[in-house]
Amino acid sequence: MTPRKVIIDCDPGLDDALALALACAAPELEIVGITTVAGNATLERTTANALRLRAFLGAGETPVVPGSADALAGHGLARENSPHGPSGLGSVVLPEAPSPPAGGHATAFLIEAVGAHPGEITLVALGPPTNIALAVRAEPRLAEWARGLVVLGGRHTRRAIAPDFNFAADPEAAAVVFGAGWTVTAIGVDVAGQARAGDAVVAEMRALGRLGRELLVPCVEFPGRAGGPGGPAVHDACAVACVIDPGVVTTAPAAVTVVTGPDPGSGPGHGGGGSGPDARPATGPDARSDPDPGAGAGSSSGSGSGSGEATAAPVPGTTVTDLRPERPANAVVATALDTDRFWELTLSAYRRLARRLG
Repeated sequence: MTPRKVIIDCDPGLDDALALALACAAPELEIVGITTVAGNATLERTTANALRLRAFLGAGETPVVPGSADALAGHGLARENSPHGPSGLGSVVLPEAPSPPAGGHATAFLIEAVGAHPGEITLVALGPPTNIALAVRAEPRLAEWARGLVVLGGRHTRRAIAPDFNFAADPEAAAVVFGAGWTVTAIGVDVAGQARAGDAVVAEMRALGRLGRELLVPCVEFPGRAGGPGGPAVHDACAVACVIDPGVVTTAPAAVTVVTGPDPGSGPGHGGGGSGPDARPATGPDARSDPDPGAGAGSSSGSGSGSGEATAAPVPGTTVTDLRPERPANAVVATALDTDRFWELTLSAYRRLARRLG
């Protein structure tokens, strides 16, 4: 099988590190490049983390290209009091990278790389989607050239009461991405949050020598990570896994809108224009976790309850997802995760990588 070309846009980040390890381990993927964005830490830190991870994971020839420090509305993307620690990688300590990042900006790299291989490269966005939005704004044909776009963000199987971190950090960018004319594969935190590294998974990771000891186990055991029944969620790895094996998730076509600001004329459940001061990165506990105990898969997601009662206006970055769209679908959203299949794929890949790294 010819490996599928991917560019991974990320903000490493503990779960980004787990996702990059999975991508580097998978023979089904060819990583054309890694682009970085601020989010879990500052752009300087996320780029340094990507470079260290590239070297540690044995992907030293892969370009790492820094991108956006600020959201489209101009505010900074890096969150305060990050649950990933000041460095973005918690307690993980990796050697300094032997080589610097590539020159230029992620936006130009995305356009050039995808344009050089039309129909071949899948973009995988694991952090705030600012780089992707800037690229498709600068070159709308990117939406035609890309083989696909997989985005980690939003909540799509239930009424969303709050945005996840990625979309809260840059609501305007998320809206641009969903409105660009391609069909977005959206892996929401409601589904990705089901992939939890419980005791059995951690025990398997611990047996993987240097890879497990120096990277995997510290990523899932860092105290700042949001826990819960079954251990901390490994959201970003789900997005990579579904590129390797689409059967890891069940999907459904949907019409997705991202709220960008208050619009008194639109009514509950609709996104308005502008951003305002509320469009800021979420802080405190890991905002990628899924605190919403709402309806299960198969329902429409939005700010209305469906029973006619008034509801508060949704926060910028909140997704309004219609799984029974009357208008054309702009996305394919994950509605369920096969957790056994996910962990079988992921741990198998990690074992392969551990043997290679020694």
